[in-house]
Amino acid sequence: MFKALRFFGWPLLAGVLIALLIIQRYPQWVGLPSMDVNLQQAPQTTNVMQGPSSYADAVIAAAPAVVNLYTTKMVNKGTNPLFEDPQFRRFFGDNTPKQKRMESSLGSGVMMSPEGYILTNNHVTTGADQIVVALKDGRETIARVIGNDPETDLAVLKIDLKNLPAITIARSDGIRIGDVALAIGNPFGVGQTVTMGIISATGRNQLGLNTYEDFIQTDAAINPGNSGGALVDAAGNLIGINTAIFSKSGGSQGIGFAIPTKLAMDVMKSIIEHGQVIRGWLGIEVQPLTPELAESFGLKDRPGIVVAGIFRDGPAQKAGLRLGDVILAING
Repeated sequence: MFKALRFFGWPLLAGVLIALLIIQRYPQWVGLPSMDVNLQQAPQTTNVMQGPSSYADAVIAAAPAVVNLYTTKMVNKGTNPLFEDPQFRRFFGDNTPKQKRMESSLGSGVMMSPEGYILTNNHVTTGADQIVVALKDGRETIARVIGNDPETDLAVLKIDLKNLPAITIARSDGIRIGDVALAIGNPFGVGQTVTMGIISATGRNQLGLNTYEDFIQTDAAINPGNSGGALVDAAGNLIGINTAIFSKSGGSQGIGFAIPTKLAMDVMKSIIEHGQVIRGWLGIEVQPLTPELAESFGLKDRPGIVVAGIFRDGPAQKAGLRLGDVILAING
């Protein structure tokens, strides 16, 4: 009997092991469900879709046209507390000496044409007695203000130098959220600096920054001194003028705003041609047409506005509008 076991044992054991391997590897052969998981593998490719490893060409194209601005102005210095003393004022009255001091600030600008027109922010140049423009090639000169537009926080400067580099302008309405954006400017006065990010949003408004708002939002670092500098695309083309940041610390927190070139160019052209931005106006003050007012006018469920005031000799008065008129549609 033991001889029989020795004779049949090894072949039997080998058969059992082979059967177990077949069940594990090919369960469908014996009627068991397959446990395979179908995973989709990405095809192998040598052309990986990635952005460029360097944006040096974009910087080389745009940076020479971005200038540093240094402004100075004279401001009244705080009065010495001695002059506020009632006994002192009793003898000298209000004829206390006025003290002044020079205040300086910095910003950035963008050379828009070889003729020397520079676009920057209005808040960079407001009240400045002198504006020094420093070019990337080392040249410096004094700029004069052609005009400004507080409503959009833009200003146009002019310098008189030869061989000036001008930036290439892109259509800001062609940018997409997620596009690469480079901010070029003079943060904190350390010198021309480039930071990189993406377009985070477009058409930002109702931020309380300007009267007319249509901002490009970016997470490219923008800091004090960057105001008026360039926001360019991955090819070095201008898409916006850096203007403001949202920050609790005063430094960049990844929420910066730029005025798109479409708006900036319209403002610049109007300032160069007319010295100011000319906008259409109607010359009226209005109030909403509330349900109560609508009912009193016999205009139930009709949206509109009521003329509550008219500017003398304005377009509305010349057109014949009167107080109490109800406007239900425009060009409709």
